[in-house]
Amino acid sequence: MQDLELTKMLVRPTGFFVEDLSKESLLTKEKFGSVDRVYVICKEDEVMKEDFQRAMIEDYHPKQVVSISAAGHMVMLSKPEELCQILLEDIAHK
Repeated sequence: MQDLELTKMLVRPTGFFVEDLSKESLLTKEKFGSVDRVYVICKEDEVMKEDFQRAMIEDYHPKQVVSISAAGHMVMLSKPEELCQILLEDIAHK
């Protein structure tokens, strides 16, 4: 109960973040569009089948496309070592 009361005392509503978002879009070429994108195809994704993933690749033009076989929708859970290796070797070091 004391934690809740302390939290109520410390939390202060602010419109700063909301105001910033209302003034301009974050999805501009200068912002989001300037980030290099890499798409990891998850071969065994039952939520987003490979043909849908390929359509997303065509729409969003990532800089690089890599594939992990036997990876499910949550690749960080189904193939964490392979994902880490790709993130480190194929993406971070380029």
